[in-house]
Amino acid sequence: AASCRSRSEAKSGRTDLIFLIRFRHCCLLRNQRCVVAYLYDRLLRIRALRWEYGSVLPSAIHFHMSAEEVEWFNRYKKSLATYMRSVGGEEGLDLTQDIKPPKSLYIEVRCLKDYGEFEIDDGTTVLLKKNSQHFLPRWKCEQLIRQGVLEHVLS
Repeated sequence: AASCRSRSEAKSGRTDLIFLIRFRHCCLLRNQRCVVAYLYDRLLRIRALRWEYGSVLPSAIHFHMSAEEVEWFNRYKKSLATYMRSVGGEEGLDLTQDIKPPKSLYIEVRCLKDYGEFEIDDGTTVLLKKNSQHFLPRWKCEQLIRQGVLEHVLS
């Protein structure tokens, strides 16, 4: 008798359950799309952090990343480094240096903290001590500016 009742319910269609199942399935698919979009946006932001801060992230940013995001950042960092070594000849080409085209090749910088000796390509060394100002090649000190060792002095 029970099997006859379930067959008659199946034949009658129970359209109210089918509608609810379809509605729930559509809600789950929408939520899945939202989560994937959110995760993709986070990956784009993490990729941008590599270009903005260099290969070492500040601890405040690193603290807010999950272990998987840190792993993805490290893999992206290694992949980018491998590519930059492959295109630049012997020394490689650092693509992260001039994100915006420079107006001049040399800039005036102020040292924010003691760093020590800093060698320029022509062989001269400059002692970077706190509050000292120097006129250095832009491409050579941009990484130190991003790390917070130097600041660009605007004339």
